[in-house]
Amino acid sequence: MEKYSLEPYKENEEVSDFRKEEAYLKAKKKVDALIGFYWHLAVYIVVNIFLILLIGLNSGQGFSGFGTYATAIFWGIGLVFHFLGVFGPDFFFGKDWEKRKIQEFMDKEDRNWE
Repeated sequence: MEKYSLEPYKENEEVSDFRKEEAYLKAKKKVDALIGFYWHLAVYIVVNIFLILLIGLNSGQGFSGFGTYATAIFWGIGLVFHFLGVFGPDFFFGKDWEKRKIQEFMDKEDRNWE
């Protein structure tokens, strides 16, 4: 009866498995961040519709006062920062935006010197 099963050392498989596991963990972290943002957005919408209706219908000012929308405005600022944290500034500008803009300004400067 064999107590131990010794297999030959396979370096490539272990490195490959580690890379796959690391890639999976990074992808899982990104998906969790996306899910967290979408839940935050859904709760923001539902709660603020409720609050705006509640405050607007029960206050003397109706829907015209700043207090009616204050929660939505300040919470919205936090939601924008959460969006930027999840999607990053590349969402608006693209991945190589900075390099393209620098090249554009350098080309414009070269034309002015010619």
